[in-house]
Amino acid sequence: MARRLVPSLNRILVEKIVPPSKTNTGILLPGKTSRLNSGKVVAVGSGARDRDGKLIPVAVKEGDVVLLSEYGGTEVKLGDKEFFLYRDEDILGTLYE
Repeated sequence: MARRLVPSLNRILVEKIVPPSKTNTGILLPGKTSRLNSGKVVAVGSGARDRDGKLIPVAVKEGDVVLLSEYGGTEVKLGDKEFFLYRDEDILGTLYE
């Protein structure tokens, strides 16, 4: 049975994007290449509530590619995959092509 995690409140489940270690032609890329710390949003919570009880929705949606801070997030392992849980305010931005 496969597990699915639905984040609580304003949390976001992200799968980090790992840059390729070699090109399509087989050339190995050095390990110190500058890379963006980014990930793909897998699931989002319903949002947090303000003092008046009004729902504040999460700013991203499933499938968005987001920019992440270098440190942070809680590592979660589901099956053989690694994911990270972030709060909505820890997401630095959304990346578009």
